[in-house]
Amino acid sequence: MDSSFFSSSWFTWFILPLLIFLARVVDVSFGTLRIVFIAKGRRYIAPMLGFVEVLIWLLAIGQIIKNLNNVACYIAYAGGFATGNFVGIWIENKLALGTQVLRIITNRDSADLINNLKSKGYGITLLNAEGSQGPVKIIFTIIKRKNLPEVSELIKTYNPKAFYSVEDVRLAKEGIFPTAGSQPKSFSQFPWFKLDRKGK
Repeated sequence: MDSSFFSSSWFTWFILPLLIFLARVVDVSFGTLRIVFIAKGRRYIAPMLGFVEVLIWLLAIGQIIKNLNNVACYIAYAGGFATGNFVGIWIENKLALGTQVLRIITNRDSADLINNLKSKGYGITLLNAEGSQGPVKIIFTIIKRKNLPEVSELIKTYNPKAFYSVEDVRLAKEGIFPTAGSQPKSFSQFPWFKLDRKGK
């Protein structure tokens, strides 16, 4: 390609900032996902994402250093960083990796809710407890993140006044979990994407 193109105003003020913006979107998205994978103990995928993240960052910052007088590059760099955070979080939410523990506390009859959870393949543990306003039942179940909307809908349908809380789980094994669609096909072939638990 003609070298005059790279020194043209079109390349300097539009193409180069756009490339820097896209590079930052990709590397910050990878960085956001890398932090998530580290928190979930995915020791294989996190280093690979980190390698690509830093490599792209070096390419982007190299262009910034070469064009210190180009304000458009600064704006593109900052804009790419902000957008990359949004994109990374969006991707992580779409992947919905990991498991969660769901605690349901209710002082009402929970038989219908329990039966429907069991019919959907969820394992449950039921405890009798004492709340501030009298006897309550506590239902524990461990679910995949992607199944949370389904379970939340069951709670709203069969026990809408129940209190429930959700927490991430780092490791869960030997439980009872739904088997249908238990693993996204696009990731099941990679061991570092598999959930750290075994269904029955």
